Amino acid sequence: MSTSPKETTVLQDVVIKFAGDSGDGMQLTGSQFTNNTALLGIDLATFPDFPAEIRAPQGTLAGVSGFQLRFSSNPVFTPGDLCDVLVAMNAAALKANLKQIKKGAKIIANTDGFDAKNLRLAGYPEGVNPLEDGSLEGYEVTKIDVTKLTREATKDFTMGTKEKDRAKNMFVLGYLYWMFDRGMDSTVSFLQEKFGKKDEILNSNIKVLQAGYNYGDTTETFTTRFKVEKAKMEPGVYRSIMGNQALSYGLIAAAEKSGLPLFLGSYPITPASDILHELSKYKNFGVRTFQAEDEIAAISTAIGASYGGSLGITTTSGPGMALKTEAMGLAMMMEIPLVIVNIQRGGPSTGLPTKTEQSDLLQAYYGRNGEAPMPVISASTPADCFEVAMEACRIAVQHMTPIILLSDGYIANGAEPWKFPNADDLPAIEVKFKTALAEGEEKYLPYQRDEKLARPWAVPGTPGLEHRIGGLEKQHITGNVNYEADNHEFMVKLRQEKVDKLAEFLPLQKLDSGVEKGKVLVLGWGSTYGAIKTAVSDLLAEGHAVAHAHLRYVRPFPKNLGDILKNYDTVLIPEINNGQLIKIIRDQYLVDAKGYNKIKGNPITRTELVEEIRKYL
Repeated sequence: MSTSPKETTVLQDVVIKFAGDSGDGMQLTGSQFTNNTALLGIDLATFPDFPAEIRAPQGTLAGVSGFQLRFSSNPVFTPGDLCDVLVAMNAAALKANLKQIKKGAKIIANTDGFDAKNLRLAGYPEGVNPLEDGSLEGYEVTKIDVTKLTREATKDFTMGTKEKDRAKNMFVLGYLYWMFDRGMDSTVSFLQEKFGKKDEILNSNIKVLQAGYNYGDTTETFTTRFKVEKAKMEPGVYRSIMGNQALSYGLIAAAEKSGLPLFLGSYPITPASDILHELSKYKNFGVRTFQAEDEIAAISTAIGASYGGSLGITTTSGPGMALKTEAMGLAMMMEIPLVIVNIQRGGPSTGLPTKTEQSDLLQAYYGRNGEAPMPVISASTPADCFEVAMEACRIAVQHMTPIILLSDGYIANGAEPWKFPNADDLPAIEVKFKTALAEGEEKYLPYQRDEKLARPWAVPGTPGLEHRIGGLEKQHITGNVNYEADNHEFMVKLRQEKVDKLAEFLPLQKLDSGVEKGKVLVLGWGSTYGAIKTAVSDLLAEGHAVAHAHLRYVRPFPKNLGDILKNYDTVLIPEINNGQLIKIIRDQYLVDAKGYNKIKGNPITRTELVEEIRKYL
């Protein structure tokens, strides 16, 4: 052992991947390192990667759980393409992630996870150990028997070996805190909060965290420590936030700013369940959450809440959207406010429950029986979910319409710094209930419309405003059940016009970056935002005539979108699907847009996008 002084090297940008068995606590390790990073004012982006099985066989490739974190003293828009550091808790974690790390990257390997059994489970041939056979030449490999050192640190505790081994992730975390010149206070506070009443678990975890830090300090595994300086961000109070959290807070803010009670009717489904969990904590804000017996019951309760004058929300993912469609048609016929949140995942059917995809756009546009148009809005980043949730609620209540909000697994579980807004700075959401008949009005006409083509919102039980409601076709203005051919056609076109008319009340589309006329416009929506932004920035720096526009409003499109598209030789649309937005753009604007499609359950990277854009330059 030596305690020779170590050098500290300042780095601009680091990508770390924590990978191990799904029982190794990699998500917790990653989120703790993320929170520690955020507290230092360093910009970051994360990409958690879960196995689909609840408990895949230990040591197998199917059971590998990963957490990727990029942190930088420059603005960060993606969690990075390739990793500088890989923490591999076992052989399967190394094998699953070797393609995703840079040449010369640092690999920190838990040698206990590379015994004969683990190597066999990971599919290595008999007698082959990548830590011993020279196949990792060109990487900087640090071998640490994390399991042995964890047991050593906890030898004075009475708990069983299995319980002691659960603290392995804290050893790795402590070691990385040393490596990147960090304090451990944020994690100690987290452990005190989590295990405050369980002394032995609390103290053993803190002891192992300290042991990992001391191991870095007293051994020669690395002669250099690394430091990333604060990012230059606009002043304000920041916190690290995940997409589903930000979306939950946006819904609460919308309820507060509209003065409406918030009601969530939901059925648990990956990756949307966290919104139900998060909102259930805020009963003090008048938030009511209801876990229904199935998807149809969930949306129906939200429709009932909206009918009763609340802000009705329902949350789900693609398979749940499929089940909710009949009730979505009901909400559209009733013309009442309802926010339907779809956190997309890999499909079809149950598909890839824990992987990301943008493949529900056409479902949001067209996936209901009959002519059933409704607005569609999309979030681009974890922090953006807050504003998008507020905007979806505003559109729903002011235009008297159900609206679909699209996010996805990558946004939902990813994290980034979020500048905490001041409640007073948030715009009010004006809501008008009809409370009585107007002067000269003899009878309440529930389908009489205003300049937005929105009908009045009357709470049941208001004297004199009794009216019929339901899914059968309505007569124009009176709302009575009506089967006449001309009336049906008129109402179908009127409901479509109401959605189209929304464009007059939306902000115009802006370029995110780039030239106003040029060779290539990269048009995106949703979670491709970071990859497109960085790829276009790189090409602009090289002097290319490229630009990036990103859609928040997907139905209807902003009024000026067609004019923007005409200013470029090529419109390129990258999507994590088989080409969905491109079909709509070609249809509406008759533009020969080009697609770049990736359907592998993980995000598009900056590198592959730069390569694709170059083809059109």
